[in-house]
Amino acid sequence: MNPLDARIAGIGFWASGLPSWEAAQAFVADGRLPDAAPRRPSPELLAPNERRRAPESVAVALEVALAATRAAGQDPATLASIFASGHGDFAITGYMCETLADDPRAISPIRFHNSVHNAAAGYWTIGAGCTATTTAISAGPATFAQGLLEALVQLATGTPAVLLVAYDVESSGLLGTLTPSRGLLGGALVLTRADAGDGPLLRASLRTGAGAPPEGPLALRLRDNAMAPMLPLFDALAAGAGRVLLDAGAAQALEVEVEGMHV
Repeated sequence: MNPLDARIAGIGFWASGLPSWEAAQAFVADGRLPDAAPRRPSPELLAPNERRRAPESVAVALEVALAATRAAGQDPATLASIFASGHGDFAITGYMCETLADDPRAISPIRFHNSVHNAAAGYWTIGAGCTATTTAISAGPATFAQGLLEALVQLATGTPAVLLVAYDVESSGLLGTLTPSRGLLGGALVLTRADAGDGPLLRASLRTGAGAPPEGPLALRLRDNAMAPMLPLFDALAAGAGRVLLDAGAAQALEVEVEGMHV
């Protein structure tokens, strides 16, 4: 495929122990960890009651989405969005599967609405008042690369700006044996067309072969989360430039180059 490119207008990041993009950059630079990092995000986009009740998957997704749009100076109500996650909320999905197998009549309708894969996207569009298109993507270890590829294709076909949100949370039980995941991790990028603005340039193309093993500080520290395949790119962003190979599935890798990033 011909290379696809975009400008990076804004970045959001949240991980267990690293509750912001600034914290992630400091960790990559010199290994510093913030004191008393919160256990989970508390996204401002939700009303206080909803904020407390929202599952961790929604909380981390909305936290990084809002951070990226603010960094980009974009109105979240107008942005097309892509939400990429392995299984959405592992805990609720695991509960649903096990309850359906053991006692289907005991399914909780209160928990059911958060079991759908696009739950975070739904909370985002309601909280942000967004009527632009939104897409939910799941592709196993290739989820982030496929989400990024979708964002770049949307830009190439006329969408002026796209919000990409990638996130996964802790897994347990039987689902945890299928897709192991530890801690909370979310990352978001606001991408604009390459001819718009002067932000760092991101260029990507598909190639045959596997993604490269994780090597950077973020990738090594957070490698046990199911969304860890996104971390080589965030390591490159924190370092200011770089070239990474992201697992894109089907014996393919998404080669991504970043240049012009200020740290």
